[in-house]
Amino acid sequence: MPRPIHAYLDLNAIANNLHVAKRATRARVMAVIKADAYGHGLLRVVEAMAEADGLALLDIQDAIHLREAGYTQAILLLEGYFSEEDLPLIAEYELSCVIHNEQQLAMLDAYPKRETLDVWVKINTGMNRLGFVPAVVGSVMERLRAHQAVRDITLMTHFANADEERGVGEQLEVFNDLASRYRVARSLANSAALLRYPKTHGDWVRPGIMLYGASPFADKTAQELRLRPAMSLRSRIIAIQMLEAGDEVGYGAKFKADRKMRIGIVACGYADGYPRHAPNGTPILVAGQVTRTVGRVSMDMLCVDLSGVMQADVGSEVVLWGEGLPVEQVAQAAGTISYELLCGLTKRVPVRF
Repeated sequence: MPRPIHAYLDLNAIANNLHVAKRATRARVMAVIKADAYGHGLLRVVEAMAEADGLALLDIQDAIHLREAGYTQAILLLEGYFSEEDLPLIAEYELSCVIHNEQQLAMLDAYPKRETLDVWVKINTGMNRLGFVPAVVGSVMERLRAHQAVRDITLMTHFANADEERGVGEQLEVFNDLASRYRVARSLANSAALLRYPKTHGDWVRPGIMLYGASPFADKTAQELRLRPAMSLRSRIIAIQMLEAGDEVGYGAKFKADRKMRIGIVACGYADGYPRHAPNGTPILVAGQVTRTVGRVSMDMLCVDLSGVMQADVGSEVVLWGEGLPVEQVAQAAGTISYELLCGLTKRVPVRF
């Protein structure tokens, strides 16, 4: 009998979350499916993305796989191309690509074709990660508008604080000042901006985390946003231990019982993608009831407090995150973000639908 851990993927939830995004905007929706669709499985997830106007990812081979599988939406390479050899493939498979640095412009200059590429010019409006600084955007646009290989141009940026109190005002002002000089499409909004700042929607929005049923905000739950979790990571209790006051649990003895108590051992650990740094008290759902983890997470197992879960026994179902236990709650307790947990699911965990 196989080990009882599984990830359950709900494609209907993804379709629901895409509908939430589409109802929130009049812009076209570029669904972000990078990092193997945030750990959910690229070719599995894209089945639920039929109503997306476009798909955005990083790897050109993934984009080619989607084209060969019959997907006809716009496909955007979010970091653009990394060598001159990529450009003929981008043209052949009708991909769009971000251009964010001078080296990519130089590679484009060496590309001999005419009017075959749609490019998205990324402007660094303050995040200081990728993009051309505002002072050079004018010259970049001049080069691209005159370039023999460029068919269409979209201007884009990325917000650093759309999910926080600081918001998007400063970056939006910089972007709008530059974009107002050109009659081209615009793309600014990630999940947080899409949901909170309609003035950022432009012509294309780029939702990511919300499509997988997690809230981009610390002060608003996914349920409040009408989002449904796409992934539920589930396992079962495989053993039970009875502790006396003073007994310790796990590597490093990070938990000491202050009374008699019952704990359950769950078949899930950091080799499955559960965060090793999750502390005592991280929420977990056992037999339909929220309880807490105790002790250090090990490679293949973790321990849970069964003091108030009288119905729990060997074989009882455990939800690590997902339906009934939002992934963002687990992430917050573990000092990380839902993105990391979802993307961290390992290949040894079977996926069911």
